[in-house]
Amino acid sequence: MIKNQWYAILTSKEVKNTKPIAVKRMNLDLVLFRDKRGRLSCLMDMCSHRGAQISKGKVLDSSHIQCPFHGLEFDKDGKCKFIPALGKNNQGDLSRFNIKSYEVREKNGIIYIWYGEKEKIKGEPPFFDENIDEDFVYSEFKDTWNTHYSRSIENQLDVVHLPFVHHNTIGRGNKTLVNGPKIIIEKPDYIMTSANNEKDFGQIPKSPEECEIRSTYLKFKFPNIWMNRVSEKIAIIIFFAPIDDEKNVLYIRFYNKITSYKIINRIIAFFGIFANLIIERQDKRVVITQKPKRSSLKMKENLIPGDRPIIEYRKIRDELIKENEES
Repeated sequence: MIKNQWYAILTSKEVKNTKPIAVKRMNLDLVLFRDKRGRLSCLMDMCSHRGAQISKGKVLDSSHIQCPFHGLEFDKDGKCKFIPALGKNNQGDLSRFNIKSYEVREKNGIIYIWYGEKEKIKGEPPFFDENIDEDFVYSEFKDTWNTHYSRSIENQLDVVHLPFVHHNTIGRGNKTLVNGPKIIIEKPDYIMTSANNEKDFGQIPKSPEECEIRSTYLKFKFPNIWMNRVSEKIAIIIFFAPIDDEKNVLYIRFYNKITSYKIINRIIAFFGIFANLIIERQDKRVVITQKPKRSSLKMKENLIPGDRPIIEYRKIRDELIKENEES
């Protein structure tokens, strides 16, 4: 994982008011919960006393979360505020019982965690505000893939696989020859590309300079959110929530504002999910077989010109990892 980044990890609706939820993300065991006012908190899901899962406990009226084992109470910042066994008038300094807290923010129904040092928090969590306005509605589903999140991301930047993996859906037409592809990069924020494939009649593929970013394009924002901008009125957004080094959860959203009526657009979004599900299953069947499960800049793969978006992703990711290791 890249340190000092805002990672999308859950949807807002998954964390119910005052009901703790246990999740594993970024190789971390976390508990997320809300107080009565809906304010979100995230702590390490292990009590500092005897190691029990705090997520099995409950949120109190004081907005503290209480360990289910011996009743220790922690505030939203992970500070231990009360140990029942010591007595109300004999609490003293409880700082050695504090547990680690994590900065979280919500945006567009997505929960983001700052993976890194709190003093280095910068910017806003990434999203496609330039493409998605308040007129859009969306439907959503999630699926766990048994592979590193980097492999899942690269699959969504891969224009070469379309006529093979998706031969009867979005890759119809046997367009096996890959022109370019053209890429636009804004370091360290995003990569943009689009498929410019065509049938192979023996012609030489066009160079990236001869290609253009089409109206249907792919855009990836670091560290883990991607968009397929199908048209001005349709977009597909995925965020790839890392569980550990061998698993990630794909949250897939179908956005549209095809008509002027949101109720109709919600019906369209509902059926759009089924199309996305078919395409997602086609990808998953192949991607989870890739070895090694985690990709890197220098690995034993013989890449071709059509893999340029993946190569650029790996370069930027490698730079960000090294930059944050050194800082």
